Amino acid sequence: MVWQIRSRARTVMSRMAVLSSSSIYGDSFHCSPFSGLTNSFVGFSRNWANPNATQWSKNMESHLRLLPSVKRNQISRLKASSCSLGLAQELTSYKVENMGKTDGDQDLFAEMKQRFLSFKKHKYLEDLEHFQALAEAQYPKFMVIACADSRVCPSSILGFQPGEAFMIRNVANLVPPLEHGPSETNAALEFAVNTLEVENILVIGHSTCGGIQALMSMQDDVDSRSFLEKWVINGKSAKLRAKAEAAHSSFDQQCRHCEKESINRSLLNLLTYPWIRERVRKELLSIHGGYYDFLNCSFEKWTLDLMGSSIEGGRYSFKDQAFWY
Repeated sequence: MVWQIRSRARTVMSRMAVLSSSSIYGDSFHCSPFSGLTNSFVGFSRNWANPNATQWSKNMESHLRLLPSVKRNQISRLKASSCSLGLAQELTSYKVENMGKTDGDQDLFAEMKQRFLSFKKHKYLEDLEHFQALAEAQYPKFMVIACADSRVCPSSILGFQPGEAFMIRNVANLVPPLEHGPSETNAALEFAVNTLEVENILVIGHSTCGGIQALMSMQDDVDSRSFLEKWVINGKSAKLRAKAEAAHSSFDQQCRHCEKESINRSLLNLLTYPWIRERVRKELLSIHGGYYDFLNCSFEKWTLDLMGSSIEGGRYSFKDQAFWY
C-alpha cells in the first residue's frame, strides 16, 4: 500500500513539473489549474479557467489528502513556484502604470523649470540690482489678504512684482476678529503692520467662491469636525446679513451677496486689532476692499472710512470707490 502511495506521489509531482515548465517556456496555461486567478491580474477575465485542468485538479486534491505531510509540502512549494510568473506579470504591470504617472509629474516639473528659467533670464538677471536689494530687506507698500482659490492670483491679476506686496492667502479671504485667537492670518498681519509697516491692507474676494458656498450651505449651530467649516465660520456674521438682505434671492445670488459682505466684515474685523486701528486713526494705514469677478474680468475697489464705521454695530462706510473693467 505504501509503495502505491509513493508511486502516485511521483506521478503527481511529474505532472506538476511539466505544467510548471510549460508556463515558463510560453505555454498558454500560465499557472496550471489556477491560471484563471493569475490571468485576472494581466488582462484576462477572472472567470477564465482551463477546462481540461478542472478534473485533474480534483483528482490531485484527493491524492494529496492521502500523502504524508512532507510530500504535501513539496507539492505546495511546486504550486507556489508555478504561479510566480503570474505574480511577476502583475508587479510589472503595476510598475508600468506608476511609471506613466511619474512621467506625467516629470512633464509638469519640466514645464515649471522652463518658467523659472524664463523668470531668471527675463526678470531676475535684467533687474539684478533690484533683486539683490530685495535679498537684503523688503519694504512692501501692501499687505494683501486673498483667497487660496487657484483662479485668483493677486500677482497675476493686479501685477504685483516681487517686493511690492506681503501676502497671505486663505479659504474665502477671511480675517478673523481678535477675540478668535491666533491664526496664520493675524500672524501675517502683525508682521506686516508692526514690522514691515505697510501703508495699505487690501482684502480681495472673488466670484463663485467655494469657501463662501460652503459657509452658506452650513447648518447653523452644528459642531462640525471639518477644518474647512471650522474656518469659514469666521464669516458667520456676513452669512446672516446676506441671508437677511437677500432672503428672496436664489442661492447663487445669496452667495454673491455674501462674497462682498464677507469682505466688508473682514475690513471691520481688522479694526479689532488695536495696533491696526491706531495706525488707521493716525492715517498711517489705509484699509481697502477688492472684488474680482472672473466671469467678466472686472474689479471693484473701495476704501473703508473709519469715521463712518462701527465695529460694535457692524456698520461700515466707504470712500474712493472704483470699478475697473
